[in-house]
Amino acid sequence: MENRRLAVLGVGMMGGAILNGILSRGFCAGANVTVYDVDSIKTKKFAGSFSVRVADSAPDAVKDADVVLLAVKPQYIDSLMTEIAAALPKDALIISIAAGVRLARLNEKLGAANLVRVMPNTPSQIGKGVSGWIAAAAVNAADKDYVRTLLEQIGSAVEVQSEDQLDQIGAISGSGPAFVYLFIEAMIDASVHLGMPRAAATELVIQTVIGSAEYLKIRGEHPAVLRNEVTSPGGTTAEGLYFMEKENIRTAVARCIWGCYDRTQQINRSGTRRETGPEGN
Repeated sequence: MENRRLAVLGVGMMGGAILNGILSRGFCAGANVTVYDVDSIKTKKFAGSFSVRVADSAPDAVKDADVVLLAVKPQYIDSLMTEIAAALPKDALIISIAAGVRLARLNEKLGAANLVRVMPNTPSQIGKGVSGWIAAAAVNAADKDYVRTLLEQIGSAVEVQSEDQLDQIGAISGSGPAFVYLFIEAMIDASVHLGMPRAAATELVIQTVIGSAEYLKIRGEHPAVLRNEVTSPGGTTAEGLYFMEKENIRTAVARCIWGCYDRTQQINRSGTRRETGPEGN
């Protein structure tokens, strides 16, 4: 169990998922965690469940912290950093999950060099997430191990070597659940159109997606290999795939992911703090 004093600023969807994961899995004790959120209802939940300390303000939360997790939406990160900069302990490890907010900007606003950026996704709420992360040059091996282990409490963690790659992860796995949900929704609606009751269609489609993904992971083959195994020449699956290809599904998916990535680059260049994914509260 980690004994470092952790301050979590923002315990909404993603901040709350991370906090719940590390506390419920015994990564750290509630007594070593201080939380702050403008919504006191959110903080009271964790105080009641895990006996964390609830701070009256963001500066109060970070003043004695060894590690600070910035888990607010990008449009609020600048004001938060201005508020806490003077209160941050000199050697604190700062972890930010604000999408599009680069290490240089964090360094400029906080006057700190011990910085890590993380791009988690919403399945982290059930311990099935994947988080991309990158550490600034000043972060030592022990702090990197801390970050890696912390993120493994909510799923898998992938360290990258450039912030461009982290933005790419945002387009792939950060926003990716929304793309998967749209595909699932379309399959359910088509099933209902065929005449299947919606409840049955929903269960069938969800389990088909889960089972297919797990089978692909276990087999370790290229997806095309498994697709071909299901596709008999002149059969029903081949007919369905023909129409998917005819409707340019590959192009639509590629444009979708490129669009997310390009928008992130625009935000990086312009400094526009607009919510672009599941990274906030």
